Amino acid sequence: MITGGLLIAGCGNEAAGVDEPLEVAVIPSQSIGEMQDGLDQLEHELEEALRQEVSVEHYPNYNAVVEAINHHHIDLAYVGPVTYLVARDQSGAKAIVTQSIDGSPYYHSYIKAHIDAPWDSLEELLDDKEQVTFAFGSHSSTSGFTVPGYELMNRGVYTDENDHAFDEVRFTGSHDITAQVLLSQDVDAGAIDSAIYHALVRDGVVDDSQLKTLWESEPLYQYPWIVPAETGDDVIEAFQEAFLAIDHPDILRIFGGADAFVLADVEHYEGIEEAARAMGLLDEPE
Repeated sequence: MITGGLLIAGCGNEAAGVDEPLEVAVIPSQSIGEMQDGLDQLEHELEEALRQEVSVEHYPNYNAVVEAINHHHIDLAYVGPVTYLVARDQSGAKAIVTQSIDGSPYYHSYIKAHIDAPWDSLEELLDDKEQVTFAFGSHSSTSGFTVPGYELMNRGVYTDENDHAFDEVRFTGSHDITAQVLLSQDVDAGAIDSAIYHALVRDGVVDDSQLKTLWESEPLYQYPWIVPAETGDDVIEAFQEAFLAIDHPDILRIFGGADAFVLADVEHYEGIEEAARAMGLLDEPE
């Protein structure tokens, strides 16, 4: 791409020609079908802003994105906060942009249950924990696993998926699937990203009147867009300018119903580190 007189080659290859596409990865915060139209539009908008071919791919899992960032096989990735912290610890990846939703770059982890469930709080749910089927999202999800899992660990009812006090623990793989199994009452309670949940409600995918919130986490800084450690400041600024200019509703919708993209920095994610380390997702510092 060419921006401000700067030539940026794809995948960190300085010898690559301008025909080398920029590789952009997005983690599965929702199912692929829910996100594809917005991802196609994002690809177009980035190509227009950066004046280079861009390839936006929906990656199958968090670990694949971390490996790709660590080895600079991709130029830019949208990940959960914990996935960013893993990539930062392993290779020095940098957080550069996130999204604002309803005027705020923060979100929460919810633990929800069906409206017909007999509990109105997490405390009540845990009184019946031996009869409860509990759903997390992905193992690497900040709001779908790490933060609620840490809360349950601190309450003495969860160590890992094989050591817990529940009748059963499941991992659905994505927030929209968690919402669906809660609505169908295939599980008794589940952890879900607040921003994605409210976006599913706005899109008519989830009937909010059918679910209730048993627990809400402290505010969490939104999912970041990250780049490999070797990415130069001029390239980062070009990416940031491109995102800050995006206002297309199809793009904003798939990122939690965002109203804009805003800048992000490592300091915004320090509060999640304790939970990530306790859950064994980050190595303990030497």
